[in-house]
Amino acid sequence: MHGKRMNSREDYIEVTLRFAPLDEEHAGMVEAVLTDLPYESFQLEEGADPVLKAYIPRSSYDARATRLMLADLPFPVSFSATLIPPRNWNAAWEQEFTPIIVGNQVVVKSLTHTDADVAAAKAAAGEPRRHSRFHIRINPQMAFGTGHHRTTYMMMQAMLDAEEQIRGRVVLDMGCGTGVLAILAAKMGARKTYAIDIDATAAESAFWNACSNRVSRRVETAYGDASLLQMGRYDVILANIHRNVLMQDMPTYVRSLRKGGRLLMSGFYDTDIPALTDAAEALGLQPRGRRSIEGWACLIFEKP
Repeated sequence: MHGKRMNSREDYIEVTLRFAPLDEEHAGMVEAVLTDLPYESFQLEEGADPVLKAYIPRSSYDARATRLMLADLPFPVSFSATLIPPRNWNAAWEQEFTPIIVGNQVVVKSLTHTDADVAAAKAAAGEPRRHSRFHIRINPQMAFGTGHHRTTYMMMQAMLDAEEQIRGRVVLDMGCGTGVLAILAAKMGARKTYAIDIDATAAESAFWNACSNRVSRRVETAYGDASLLQMGRYDVILANIHRNVLMQDMPTYVRSLRKGGRLLMSGFYDTDIPALTDAAEALGLQPRGRRSIEGWACLIFEKP
């Protein structure tokens, strides 16, 4: 499950969505259109009757608006809505959160995970039980992005490939969520890392996770949007955000990048690559690589 923090003291509407094929790519397309409405979290449930569930505060639910947004998709989507009582969403999320293994380089685990949990996750990923270079321990805080999503995983891979550009440099994590990418940059040797999110609770979560990983002196968190980038210049910008936000804020990213700086972007589909590449090249950026997992993509650009 991923999205924003859900309030345990509020009633929510659970919207069950059905479409075919019900896979990660099509679920991502549904999520993308619904994020323009105040939906706060999504969960893909597989099994005999696979569905995508979306959660929205009862006071914000609008069936007509939901129907109109879904009508823009290139495939039919049906949905039903159910009122659910308040619950401890963060506790439910932490129970489902398993360690994240990125090759034999990075382990992301919760505060409650044991060495046995990590060993089991490595075995499931087909990785040897050697000691990983970077260990990140976080309080998952439901929904701000823990790395399970394919895009966050690819961003960490791209960061490892760009280690020479990160070590000793200034890095910005735009849309930081729990701060996983910012913390990884600090552990990789970044001189300073800035982590920004438009959700104040996400920025706070990133701050406490940086403290837990003993990198708080090199990770500075802030609540706000891309306008905050004007306060400095960066050697590497990490942006794992929705395609429309990337298109809108890319000129700001480019102005804020130092010469020779790298822009790592994800949060979009393979089908979005041409539009994002055209926008980046129109701003003078040069492509330096791409990744793709299950229809999701990651692009790397450099400012000459």
